[in-house]
Amino acid sequence: MASIKVKYRPSKIADQEGAIYYQIIHQRKVRQLTTEYRVLPDEWDEGRSMVTTKQSSKRKSFILSIRERVRWDVERLTRIDRQLDADGLSYTADDVIDEFRSYASKYTLLNFMESLIIKFKQNGKIRTSETYRAALNSFRKFLCDTKRQDCPGNEEDIMLDRLTSEIMEAYESWHRQLGNSPNTISFYIRILRAVYHRAVEDDAIENRHPFRHVYTGVDKTVKRAIPLSHVKMIKNIDLSLSLPLDYARDMFLMSFYLRGMSFIDMAFLKKTDLKNGYVIYRRRKTGQSLTIEWTREMQLILDKYPENPTRYLLPIIRTEGLNERCAYRNIGYNINRSLKKIASMVGINIPLTMYVARHSWASAAKAKGIPLSVISEGMGHDSETTTQIYLASLDTSAVDKANSLILKSL
Repeated sequence: MASIKVKYRPSKIADQEGAIYYQIIHQRKVRQLTTEYRVLPDEWDEGRSMVTTKQSSKRKSFILSIRERVRWDVERLTRIDRQLDADGLSYTADDVIDEFRSYASKYTLLNFMESLIIKFKQNGKIRTSETYRAALNSFRKFLCDTKRQDCPGNEEDIMLDRLTSEIMEAYESWHRQLGNSPNTISFYIRILRAVYHRAVEDDAIENRHPFRHVYTGVDKTVKRAIPLSHVKMIKNIDLSLSLPLDYARDMFLMSFYLRGMSFIDMAFLKKTDLKNGYVIYRRRKTGQSLTIEWTREMQLILDKYPENPTRYLLPIIRTEGLNERCAYRNIGYNINRSLKKIASMVGINIPLTMYVARHSWASAAKAKGIPLSVISEGMGHDSETTTQIYLASLDTSAVDKANSLILKSL
């Protein structure tokens, strides 16, 4: 086993900050590992080999943060030394330092999450990579906004083994101050927890359970459905003077007609998915295969627009190969903005979005007798995947009959 000590090198200039470094001795060979930590001579206790501060010092918070970082570094060096020793192979003090530097590069939150995001993209898990990117950007903004001392030299990054329950509680509080909902906060924290646990599985860090005091559940969301009478108002309003509003209304109705199909599934619905009077597609979110009867109402909307020059059926993504996911998101944002204007015009007092069409069809389906085991209150299962599994298990013709009853009610 190596000997690891914390040392202090005074500045050549009197009363100036000196440097803290680590001395690693193994097999009688001495090596030094420099740090970027700097303290004044009276802030170093030679007898105890540690930084110290007076209660009244203006630098107390700064010095305590350095003390904490030094403690983490020594723990990490000790852990690396134990792992090298446990391997049973010969190693040197230089190997300990190399492993430490490699770890410091690989297991920062930024670098580790970036590597996961790249893997997700390579494996075709584009949506997962996007959610991880969103969580990473959120946490980096938190670090920057709060200017935490836990990330030396980079206010937008932190070592994974420095994530503590105090930091996660501060992150949760930061979100609440921004006005974010519990589900939104939990969404980001659950992703960070998954990243942390991956590092634990890699045996890179010990599990210190930093998420034990923050909320990682999922609250049931407020029902986002409108009654058939409101859908009928949206359908009948004259929007001929505004093409963007008319287009948004058409996409909202198309989602409703297609049994509440999600907007991403609509955007990537292929022409080949429509054959013999049925749309047969696989949900991008859950992988469930669904079959929907193509009705006259759907065809009337499709006929309003020039045929899509791409392989896609609906007039959403009109240029193929040029970052289609980005195009789908931008179009979705524009549609949702237009839907809010339409809601104001017809007197609907909830934020109208494409997702409301999905909830509204589910609500209408329940009213028309679809079993609660398939569609509960506004698709209120805790897991949408479970709901879709039940949907897929039904006889398709029975669901199409219910859909026909709903459309006739309009």
